[in-house]
Amino acid sequence: MIIMALDHVRDYFHKDAWLYDPTDLTRTSVALFFTRWITHFCAPIFVFLAGLAACLYGGRRTRQQLSFFLFTRGVWLVFAELFIISLERTFNPHYPFFLLQVIWVTGISMMVLSGMVYLKRSWILALGVLLIAGHNLLDSVHVSGNGTGAVCWSILHEPREFVIGGYTLNVLYPLLPWIGILAIGYCCGSWYSPLYEPRKRRKSLLYAGCGALALFILLRGGNFYGDAALWSTQRTVGWSVLSFIKVTKYPPSLLYTLVTLGSACIFLAFSEKPLNALTAKITVYGRVPMFYYLLHFLLIHVLAVFAARIEGYSWSVMVLTGRVNKMPELKGYGFGLGTVYLVWISVVLLLYPCCKWFDRYKRANVDRLWWLSYL
Repeated sequence: MIIMALDHVRDYFHKDAWLYDPTDLTRTSVALFFTRWITHFCAPIFVFLAGLAACLYGGRRTRQQLSFFLFTRGVWLVFAELFIISLERTFNPHYPFFLLQVIWVTGISMMVLSGMVYLKRSWILALGVLLIAGHNLLDSVHVSGNGTGAVCWSILHEPREFVIGGYTLNVLYPLLPWIGILAIGYCCGSWYSPLYEPRKRRKSLLYAGCGALALFILLRGGNFYGDAALWSTQRTVGWSVLSFIKVTKYPPSLLYTLVTLGSACIFLAFSEKPLNALTAKITVYGRVPMFYYLLHFLLIHVLAVFAARIEGYSWSVMVLTGRVNKMPELKGYGFGLGTVYLVWISVVLLLYPCCKWFDRYKRANVDRLWWLSYL
C-alpha cells in the first residue's frame, strides 16, 4: 500500500511522466526505472492477498455467506472505481474519463470468485493456473474498431482506450489473468488456516516462491513463452538485466506474475515474525487498505493542484478530462525525482493518523456496523 502511492505520486508530479514511459530503456535512468518497476509488485500482491483474505473470511462462514459477501463487495469496488476514484483522479464532476484499474478488476474478480467458491478447491486452483499461464496464448488476437466486440475483448484481455458517446473509457486492467491471480490467492489461503502448522506454511511459501522464480528465469532466459515483450542484450550488463526484468503489466503476463508473486511468497515466508516498532506502524495501512486507497488519491491530486499553481498554471488545469500524464496542457509541468520521493513520503506520513484513527474505529465497531467490512 505504501509503495503503491509512489507510482501515483510520480504520475502527478514527475516532469518526465508526460514525455515517456519510465521503463523505456532508450530514455529512462536506472533510478527512474526502479521507481516504476518496484511498484509492479503492488497490484498482483494486492489481488493475491484479497483472494487469500476471502478464504480466511469463508473459513468462519457458510459458503453462501462467503459468496454473498464476495459478490456485494465486488459490486461496491466497481462502483467505487467508476464514481469515487474517477472523480478523485480528475476532479471533474462531468465524468468525461473512466480508467479501469486495480479496484475495478478486483471487484469483477470477486464477483466471479463468488460463483467459483462452489467448486472444489482443486478446480479453482486449476482454473487460476490456466488463466495465468494460458492467457498469453491470446496475445495475437485483436478485435479492431470501437464496437461492442472490441470493448468486450478489451475488458477480457487487451488494454485499449475507447471514446463512446463523448466519454473516454480506458481499460488498463483486463480481467482474465487477474481472475486467475485472485483464484490462486484464494487457494493459498488454506496455508493460513489455524490447523496449518507455521513451519509447514513457511516451507510451502518458500517452495512456491522459489519454484515461480526458477520458472521465470527459465522461460525468460530463452524468450520461450510468457511475455510478448522479449528481452535482449543491451549496451552494458546492467542494462541487459533491466531488459531481462522488464515484464509486461498490461495485461499481466505469465512472467510478470511469476516474478512478482514468487518474490511475494518468499517475502511472506521470512516476514512471519513478531512486529517491532516500525512494522507495527506499517501494518496500520494494511488493515484499512480501501480507506487508505481512497484517501491517498484525493490527497495526491490536491497537492498536485497546489504544485501546478506554484509553477504558474491555473487551478483549472488540474481539472482533467483524461489521464493526468496524457494532458497536453500540462506538458512542461513537473519536478525532479527527488521531489517525487519527498511528496510520496509526505503523503504516506500525512495519511498515517487518519488510517490509525479509522483502524481503531473499525475494529471497535465492525461487529455493530456491517458496512465497515467493505472498507
